[in-house]
Amino acid sequence: MSPQTAQAAFLIALGVVFLAVAIWMFMRANRRTKVIRDEGAAKDVLEEGASPAARNQALIDAPAAVARDVGQTSANANSDAIAAATASADAEAGAAVTPTTVPASAPAPAPAPAPAPAPKGEADDLKKIKGVGPKLVTMLKEQGITTYAQIAAWSDADVARIDEGLGRFKGRIERDQWVEQAKLLAAGDEAGFTEKFGRDG
Repeated sequence: MSPQTAQAAFLIALGVVFLAVAIWMFMRANRRTKVIRDEGAAKDVLEEGASPAARNQALIDAPAAVARDVGQTSANANSDAIAAATASADAEAGAAVTPTTVPASAPAPAPAPAPAPAPKGEADDLKKIKGVGPKLVTMLKEQGITTYAQIAAWSDADVARIDEGLGRFKGRIERDQWVEQAKLLAAGDEAGFTEKFGRDG
C-alpha cells in the first residue's frame, strides 16, 4: 500500500469517527426527556430501602365480589347445620327475595297438589342421591317422598309437580338426574351407581 493510500485511509477513518461523535452529541443534546435527579426526593419504589407502594385504600375497603357457586352441589346447602332452616335462610339459595304483590285482578293461583302418601316401611337415605342434601330431604318428606323407588317411578308430570314444590331448588331434579340415580339405588346397583355418578358423599 502506498503512503498516499494509507494516509487517505487514515483520514477517512478519522472522519467517520468524528462524524459518529458529532451525531451522538447532536442526538444527546436534542433528547426530549431529561431526567433530573432530586436527591432530596423520596426513593423510587423499586430502590433498596424504599417504602412500600401506596395502596388504593378504597379498593382494599370495598366489599368482596359475591362468589357464585356453579357446581352441581353446594356443600353449604347440603350440610346438616341448615337442614331445619327455612328456604329463605338456605345458604345455597342466597339472600331472601321479597315477594312481589299480585294485583287484585290476577287470577288466584291453583292450589298445590296434596302430597303423595308416604309408603309403608322404612325410608331410604335420600342424601345418597347426588344433589340432595338435608334441606331437600326435608322438603321431599313434606311431599311424602321417602324412598328411591318413589323417585325412580316419577313420570315427566311427576317431576314437574314435585319440582314446583322445591322453591329455590327448582330445576335440581333434572339437572342432577335424580330419577336415573334413584333407579340404580332402588335396584341396589351400587356398582352401576358409582360408575355413573361417583362414590357417595
